[in-house]
Amino acid sequence: MGDRRTTGEKIFAVFNTIFLVILAVVFILPVWHVAMSSISDPDVLQANSQLALKPLGEATLGGFKFVLDNPNILRAYGNTVIYVAGATLFAMAITILAAYGLSRKDLFFRKPLLFLLTFTMIFSGGLIPTYMIVRNLNLIDTMWALIIPGTVSVYNIIVMRTSFAAIPDALTEAAKIDGAGHLRILFQIVLPVSKAVLAVIVLFYAIKNWNAWFNASIYLQRRRDLFPLQLTLREIILQTSNNSIVSENSDPTAIDRFRPLVKYCTIMISIIPMLVIYPFVQKYFVSGVMIGSIKG
Repeated sequence: MGDRRTTGEKIFAVFNTIFLVILAVVFILPVWHVAMSSISDPDVLQANSQLALKPLGEATLGGFKFVLDNPNILRAYGNTVIYVAGATLFAMAITILAAYGLSRKDLFFRKPLLFLLTFTMIFSGGLIPTYMIVRNLNLIDTMWALIIPGTVSVYNIIVMRTSFAAIPDALTEAAKIDGAGHLRILFQIVLPVSKAVLAVIVLFYAIKNWNAWFNASIYLQRRRDLFPLQLTLREIILQTSNNSIVSENSDPTAIDRFRPLVKYCTIMISIIPMLVIYPFVQKYFVSGVMIGSIKG
């Protein structure tokens, strides 16, 4: 079968392809530069400021070994996994329940509640009031300080609510006739047909919590053993920049030599887990966002 596209459509397809290729290069090139720099020879890297399309000098994993030799790294990885799992589960539970309630047309004060949620996207309580609430709840220097406060996203609630509202009323009405309550409708009808948007929201929450470090720097004041990975990596970079000692066995000369390499290695250490997980949920990503964007 021949190509039935018009000349204008073919020209648009060509320019669209060129644009997307350029856009892909713009996004991929910085990551590739960081990846190649992280395995470059530290002496060559220190003297070179150009874009690294291949390892500079002899490829080495010495930078990763230098960073991973820090005794706090493995503990920080474990803490971050706990924070990501706990915060994501907590956020998903609240998001699903809120989205389901707001998607029901018979919910009392549905529009005022939706307005109040949307209002918080524009105006927040502020950093100091939030800190005071966390302190008054005795969450300072606990893992809960990084799991509960600010975990739920109103944007994600609205996206999921829109997806739930797009489900035909005939499905829920038939379930009600069979005697199903709201919990049964939610878990046996709504959630099974919303796997795409659920996967996307889980990914959003997981990435948000994986990259979080600011709350930890505020709420974990005396418990360095609870630091997440991002904050630990930040401390390593600051310590090497200030010629501080990363660990008791660190050589100050090696620290100075590995300083540029450490920055790239810490970036790779922080993004590799997300790069590994993303391909498994990528197939849900586009469809989930599109489903959630349909007005309901």
